[in-house]
Amino acid sequence: MSPHAVADGLAIEATGLEKAYGKPDRRLLGKAGKGRGGGNGEEGAGGRATARAAGQAAGQGAGQDAGQTSRRTTVLCGIDLRVPRGTVFALLGPNGAGKTTAVRILATLTTADRGTARVAGHDVVTERRRVRRAISLTGQFAAVDEKQTGEENLRMMARLSGLSRADAKRRAAELLDTFQLTAASRRLAGTYSGGMRRRLDLAAGLVGEPEVVFLDEPTTGLDPRSRQELWQVVRGLSARGVTVFLTTQYLEEADQLADRIAVLDRGRLVAEGTADELKTRVAGHRLDLVLADEAAYRRLAPRAVHHSAETLTVGLPTDGTAAEVRALLDEVDPHRTDVIRFTLHSATLDDVFLALTEGAGTGEAGTGQATTSTSGGTSTSGGAATTATTTTATAAASDDGKEPARV
Repeated sequence: MSPHAVADGLAIEATGLEKAYGKPDRRLLGKAGKGRGGGNGEEGAGGRATARAAGQAAGQGAGQDAGQTSRRTTVLCGIDLRVPRGTVFALLGPNGAGKTTAVRILATLTTADRGTARVAGHDVVTERRRVRRAISLTGQFAAVDEKQTGEENLRMMARLSGLSRADAKRRAAELLDTFQLTAASRRLAGTYSGGMRRRLDLAAGLVGEPEVVFLDEPTTGLDPRSRQELWQVVRGLSARGVTVFLTTQYLEEADQLADRIAVLDRGRLVAEGTADELKTRVAGHRLDLVLADEAAYRRLAPRAVHHSAETLTVGLPTDGTAAEVRALLDEVDPHRTDVIRFTLHSATLDDVFLALTEGAGTGEAGTGQATTSTSGGTSTSGGAATTATTTTATAAASDDGKEPARV
């Protein structure tokens, strides 16, 4: 690791990351270029100049009046990240918030439009090969060769990482034992359960003993038991000093695993801290009220951090003291006719998530689509899901075609 990273103890450091997707609005460019071929040629030259200017404005993404000059969707809006070495860092956010894009930038799979980032002490743009040697990325879907056994998958990954046959065999055996897959090592991966495939996929990413592991929604689609097993693996990685960068929509997962949590909403970091700090920021406790009718529900829902129209329930923030609970009940139900019953409990990450990302989540679950409003109307852009995994990327050469990129 570079002296820079050793000095500050950071595994990941990002400053001002911005990213937008999309293309310039061709209708605007067409209108700008209509002057070509007319008059004495000056009009045509002016049309070309206007078209170039329009294209430059569109290329600025989230720049001045971007909605009027382009169909670009801003995915990240200048986010800053600091992740100490040997910790588990969770990035939370609704669909379309920009979580996968942030991971792709840090893993060198795409570049930011603006900003800088260092991973394992190396710049993600100027030192891409060094970053790739130091990291592993497991995407949202397990990618293992179903026609090979679990052992063959790991030995193949080890060989692609440059290990000798003997070392590859030894490393595969170590990982199979660590991930409790030894008994199934001679079975075809296609016969594995979802949880076993996930563990095998993660094991493949650890063949080269990376310093930083990126897990992009690793427990998506897993049953509760398989999710618990994967949590144990993540805890084990952290205990051995590996830095884990986790994106997830499962709030319990972040609560259980993460040393620090950041909440990303529509491309902006809206909060960061420990789970307890974030819960305290929203409210120490939550008072859940079951209401008598829809009129009372509609009146109180706008101020609630949690609400359910089906059960006519609203959750209101409170410090949990008897005095405030009494005062809150008197405030919301002065005639004592609207509240049927109430319960008081500690705030959860669900409360944090709902309070900090209110109005977000317009994307369809699982599609990675984000809908954004611009001055030119509403546009929808499909965010690219992280499908690149350790298995596929190891076989790919880096930029100069000479060195395998282990991400």
